[in-house]
Amino acid sequence: MGNSGGKPTNKTGKRVVTQKLETAQKTNVLSLTEHGLEEIPGQVFQLTSLRTLDLSKNKIKNLGNISQLKELKSLNCDQNLLAARSLSSISNLPKLAILSLGKNRLENPANQSFPPLPPKVKTLKLHGNSFSSIPKQICDPKLPLEKLDLSCNNLACVPSEICNLAALTDLNLDKNAIVSLPNEMGQLKKLKALSLRNNYLTKSYPQPIPSSLFVDTLLIDLNLHGNDRLTSTDLNEFDGFDVFLERRKKKKDKSLHGGAMVDMSVCGLK
Repeated sequence: MGNSGGKPTNKTGKRVVTQKLETAQKTNVLSLTEHGLEEIPGQVFQLTSLRTLDLSKNKIKNLGNISQLKELKSLNCDQNLLAARSLSSISNLPKLAILSLGKNRLENPANQSFPPLPPKVKTLKLHGNSFSSIPKQICDPKLPLEKLDLSCNNLACVPSEICNLAALTDLNLDKNAIVSLPNEMGQLKKLKALSLRNNYLTKSYPQPIPSSLFVDTLLIDLNLHGNDRLTSTDLNEFDGFDVFLERRKKKKDKSLHGGAMVDMSVCGLK
């Protein structure tokens, strides 16, 4: 028998979204990616035990009553139409650890509309939002942020307050307009990976990457590919870079002994 209604169905005869909602009651995992949604279905907010929610690639403009999902640990809202003022409800998600808001409309943080972040967020992805500056709420010293993705924005600088993120291990600043980093970056004692591909770093004085970043952190993965005005020779002349190289070499040697393939290029530079 065919489907005379013309609406997406599954083998039980119910709409796909309805079946996913029913399954989520058992699994506490729900993916509604690429469903053409302009708003979150009201039934979602009744799934009070939900742990993972994927709403990516829709047309959603606000998050409704999402603060009712007190057990939520992972929320993906990439590629929607969310503005910063529509995010206030996320502040009340006490267990949220992973939040992805890439490719929305969150720009212009200076208007103070960017909300406080959930208290337990460890991974935050804000790529592709046209930020010209980093919202101060992201640099809250109380946040346990470990991974931060601010790639594909319009950032020209990094605020000194970035040093407040004491737990940060991985920072992605690819495809911005950054010309230098603040000395305070050296206070990110746990930082291991920093990607600055396709920015505007150049040989200058003071050096655009402070020596404290090389010396005082755990940095072993640094990617500078696409900074065309900076060469590997320039980088080797930076204060503290030799300390970074020695630390990276020790780490890579251990990986080699374990049989891993390791990139020993000079941070992506020619």
